[in-house]
Amino acid sequence: MVLKETKKKKETKKTTSSPKKAAKAKEQKNSDKGNNKKSDKKVLELEEQLVSERDKTLRLSAEFENFKKRKQREIDDFKRFANETVFKQLLTVVDNLERAITSAEENSDDASLLEGVKLTHKEILKLFETFNVTPVEAENQPFDPNFHQAVTQEENNEVPDNTVTTVLQKGYLLHDRLIRPAMVVVSKRVEKETEKNEEN
Repeated sequence: MVLKETKKKKETKKTTSSPKKAAKAKEQKNSDKGNNKKSDKKVLELEEQLVSERDKTLRLSAEFENFKKRKQREIDDFKRFANETVFKQLLTVVDNLERAITSAEENSDDASLLEGVKLTHKEILKLFETFNVTPVEAENQPFDPNFHQAVTQEENNEVPDNTVTTVLQKGYLLHDRLIRPAMVVVSKRVEKETEKNEEN
């Protein structure tokens, strides 16, 4: 009898302990699911942060590349046009030499003076060529306000209207930038009314 009672106690202990274990196991599973959900959320948040940080880095890198290119262009422009003031000053020297050549040609008393001035003028023009200073094409060209400065107009039917007939002072370009416009005289058609009056 005693044995039977102990067996019964053991069986009741087993039956009472197994539901408790099952409940604990369910709680454990539920807590694991909750932890998994929390960790999944954290992973998603971290991935979003990573994508946004990568995007910021790419934008910053692109801006930096643009900045480098812009600075390089500014440096290149500075190098190309750094001598502009020097050449502006040299232009007056060239003008004086051209005037001297013209006066010496008209009064050809002193041939050696003329030869010296011509050589000097030639050397200065070579210097200009070395540094990409070139004269503006003006004579017998259509008037272009970007390169020519009209001083006066001259009535002339032999050439089309607004054509440069005389260059008073040469213009010059440094590379492709105008450093001084050509001072010119521009043609103007004679009015037809005056021609009719002359015929009458």
